[in-house]
Amino acid sequence: RSPVPGSRIIRVCRGTTLAPTIMRVLARHAFRRSNWTGASVRAFSAYPHAVVLPKDSNQALGIGQYAIDFINGKYGETVDDKVWERIEMFHTDSVMCGVSALAMKTNAPTVLRNEALTYKDSNGATVFGSGEKVSPEKAVVANASAVREWDSNGTVFGYNPSIPGHTAGEFGHNDFYPVVVAAAQVTGSIDGKKALRAMIASDEIRGRLAEVFSLKSYKIDHVVHGAIASAAVYGALLGATPEQIESAIGMAVAHYIPFRAIRAGRDLSDSKGSSAAISTEAAVLSMRRAMAGFAGPKDIFRNPESIFRFFEPTTGGTSSNKDIIDITLGNKQRWGPGDAPFNLVLSHSGSDFAVMGMHFKLGLYEHQSAGALQGVVNAVLGNPDLLAAGPSGVSGIEITAYEPAYGIIGDPAKKNPQTRQSADHSMAFIVSRMLLKAFKTDAATLSDNNAAWKALMLSPYDYGHEALWDKDTREMMQRISFKHGGPEYDAKYPDGIPTSMDITLSSGKTISSGLVMYPSGHARDTAADLKGILHHKAELLGGIAIEKDELSGFHSRLVNMIDASAADMQQIYTFDYNKLVSHPPIDG
Repeated sequence: RSPVPGSRIIRVCRGTTLAPTIMRVLARHAFRRSNWTGASVRAFSAYPHAVVLPKDSNQALGIGQYAIDFINGKYGETVDDKVWERIEMFHTDSVMCGVSALAMKTNAPTVLRNEALTYKDSNGATVFGSGEKVSPEKAVVANASAVREWDSNGTVFGYNPSIPGHTAGEFGHNDFYPVVVAAAQVTGSIDGKKALRAMIASDEIRGRLAEVFSLKSYKIDHVVHGAIASAAVYGALLGATPEQIESAIGMAVAHYIPFRAIRAGRDLSDSKGSSAAISTEAAVLSMRRAMAGFAGPKDIFRNPESIFRFFEPTTGGTSSNKDIIDITLGNKQRWGPGDAPFNLVLSHSGSDFAVMGMHFKLGLYEHQSAGALQGVVNAVLGNPDLLAAGPSGVSGIEITAYEPAYGIIGDPAKKNPQTRQSADHSMAFIVSRMLLKAFKTDAATLSDNNAAWKALMLSPYDYGHEALWDKDTREMMQRISFKHGGPEYDAKYPDGIPTSMDITLSSGKTISSGLVMYPSGHARDTAADLKGILHHKAELLGGIAIEKDELSGFHSRLVNMIDASAADMQQIYTFDYNKLVSHPPIDG
């Protein structure tokens, strides 16, 4: 088909076509020139550092081709240094979260690690703290579960207004790096730099999918995007073809969709924290089956009965009925051939990678409470009256927040958490623990923002059985009230985490945090000393698990993974598990 008249788009692909309306959209956003670079991958001059998978193409096949090309260095050494640095920081942070969760005998990571060790496989991968190889999908489910247990690793909000259509706002977490390490250990030929490149690719696929399709809008857990990325990256590292990766993605989406039932209720189960791990276990298994010859569903993003077009119809519907889907099948037209609901842009060069839009958690807390915690830090700094007042001198705290934070973790019902998993999703509990910690800290220690985040950092101990039922914490929670900031606040999310806090003292004085948009750890914050604060976090969490002398070497291997050989990758997660620092089970 010839180009849209008057547009400057040049079509050189005969295999697929963009609908005229989509062509106009692309032209309006300066997609001025395209070049055929693969079965479903096109590069546009508006995004010279990326490939574009248009909605009228086979995007599952395109993701597979992208993963193969990027991981195997097709584009050369074109990734900015700061991207390499950022992926190393996120990976190291995630591992420290994982090993500390195991040391404190959290349930799901312990159960899944023990399970994995019963699946011996000399050609497999290792779990944290062991040199013994097990089936790769079992190593992945064990390690990913441990990484996720504290809910303290990196977070993405799925929001990139610089790319049209990439503002769906699905969140997610970097629970999926163990997939790459497992692949490196299975093959024995992947060095540290290639592994980090694969982690960049994993975050890119997962992060960009989060920007174009909001799973939570349809009560589907956000881990689906990570499972798709995991299948693609694992396959690319093991030498799969694009068609095999397409097949694995099709299986992951068609067979293994976790709904948010795992998050329902006041007291959460192990399923919530292990959702990413279990979905990724299925993704790796799907990839192994595809490479063995199993044929999964093709072209899953354009499949009319897959989640994407099922929930966001592209045929037989109008804009008025896409939000309320006619699931009675009355409109037969919608089930015919059609486009996917979105175009997908995947970076391969420069600095505009999804990982650069991810946020660090500077301690243990639910990501939507970061603005409130920065509010505590802001209130404490330069306000000696607050610290002098002590807990009994605080008469009230009003937190103004956006939706969904106001309705979810600001829910007044969450002032009475019964489990650790519920406490770390209660803004009242989280804020109370940090504020009480401030009252117990020497004011001289709280010299600036960086020092305050280190001194007040919330650790696993702040959510353990003793902390959960701490009398002062329970009393402070009752003094906290929440206010919805309305459209003004809602419009600022997910670009930022708009939150403000007013602390009223018994004296009548009110201390205000001011509006917090980009708290420390947020991708758009430029003031915090991230390296310094994360080093403190690594020492805090790593020290919970590993004796100081061994911790130094273990941490150094992670920080310097870019220089690791393929042989080094075999031991990247190894330490003496029998010498873990002894703790009673954190949950009692």
